[in-house]
Amino acid sequence: MFKSIKIVQTSLVSKSRSIQFNYSTKSNIRNMEQYLPQAKEFISFIDKSPSPYHAVQYFSEILKSKGFIHLSEKQMWDIQPNKKYFFTRNQSCISAFAVGGKYKPGNGFNIAAAHTDSPNFKVRPVSKVESVGYQQVGVETYGGGLWYTWFDRDLTVAGRVIVKSGDGSYESKLVHIKKPILRIPSLAIHLDRSVNTDGFKYNTQNHLVPMIASKLSEPVESKPSSSSSTTTESKTTDPQDVNSSTTKHHAVLLELLSKELGCSVGDIQNFDLSVCDTQPAAIGGALDEFIFSPRCDNLAMSYCSMIGLINVKESTLAQEENVLNVILFDNEEVGSSSPQGACAPLINDTISRVNSSMFASTCKPHELNNFIDLTLRNSFLISADMAHAIHPNYTANHEPLHRPALNKGPVIKYNANLRYATNGPTSFVILDICKKNAIPIQEFLVKNDSPCGSTIGPIISGSYGIRTVDIGNPQLSMHSIRETCGVADITHGINLIQKYFEQFTKLDNIKSDLE
Repeated sequence: MFKSIKIVQTSLVSKSRSIQFNYSTKSNIRNMEQYLPQAKEFISFIDKSPSPYHAVQYFSEILKSKGFIHLSEKQMWDIQPNKKYFFTRNQSCISAFAVGGKYKPGNGFNIAAAHTDSPNFKVRPVSKVESVGYQQVGVETYGGGLWYTWFDRDLTVAGRVIVKSGDGSYESKLVHIKKPILRIPSLAIHLDRSVNTDGFKYNTQNHLVPMIASKLSEPVESKPSSSSSTTTESKTTDPQDVNSSTTKHHAVLLELLSKELGCSVGDIQNFDLSVCDTQPAAIGGALDEFIFSPRCDNLAMSYCSMIGLINVKESTLAQEENVLNVILFDNEEVGSSSPQGACAPLINDTISRVNSSMFASTCKPHELNNFIDLTLRNSFLISADMAHAIHPNYTANHEPLHRPALNKGPVIKYNANLRYATNGPTSFVILDICKKNAIPIQEFLVKNDSPCGSTIGPIISGSYGIRTVDIGNPQLSMHSIRETCGVADITHGINLIQKYFEQFTKLDNIKSDLE
């Protein structure tokens, strides 16, 4: 047995501001054993989610197995108290919500929102590139990735494909080729000695073109061509065949897709494909403390948010006065301005449809509009996106008094210039919930001389006037092809979201004078 004692940890190396409450000595000696089951579930999810479409499919299947009813935005809704629902948009955005048993018109939505997308390469609409005997796949950078980390990796593709069926209809099918088919080779140091002195320099147009095969039937040109023509231009095509998939993409890529999908090459009409790493996520470190994985940002907080909602007790939902809602948006990495992004009115649409379905028959139209406005004012949002952990080799890049560490809990993110939406009252909510439930919590902001990233928090709070706090689990190597987060933090993140859903409404009723 380990006694529960109050511990305040101070690191002389990082000076990390870590707030911990009634944490056990078992955690203090950093025994990861109790956190490994949830971490292993998370990495299984990562490996099954190489694209936002796969992540949404994964959660859809889990939600249905847990009694959530699948809604369509193209049909009328019949929403009932004490029941659970979800819907998807564009196959890459998902919203799941549980209606409290005591929900009344004008009551709030307790929301946790994250995003399903990560920086990667998107296969271009015309991807057929050839250079000195190599067949290559033309790609476009998506988001702000650490692109140098994509060199010399075993890469593949995943996403969705529009397929023509035998009856003449069309279907969107998910695909994930699990073998390494692509590679972006680096240049040998013998051909560029300056790389270790002047830094690794590359051009995103010319040097990030993965090879997929060699053209064995054609001799390699002995005379090099200009960089722009050898790496980015495809052969001239017949205008009559410009929309043919076989004209726009290499046959070898289409054949791999058709084999995976179980269709003919001619049935492939179009696709949205992302390049991804084939290396599975893994638990690492001598003490099993770390998760080495692609797409931690932001599938980690997507996972914590959705599992936190699923874990809410049925008895709690029966007594709940609000709607508990998780939304996983797409396109956060490129500004959120899409129908499936946080700039779209998805939250307002959901609030309107829930209130209309439940109360339209008993309310006058003007009353219903007022109730929708009241719901927005009574709502609260956790913007859940990963945070920057203190880096052992770059400590000078972190603010001295705000240095989150791996495995010490989620992080509240602050920025006076509103790159994050956190303020005093909203951060108090998280601090209070963590204190009452012995969940470790940390705080972060950037240095005054450092730029600051942003999240969907300011977008949503500014658009809807919803009270918002930005939080996220700490991680290293954000936007790398291979990132690192903490094993214990997956459990801490899930617990925080679950307790937020179970306890926020009562806390808000008590602390309403904070506004």
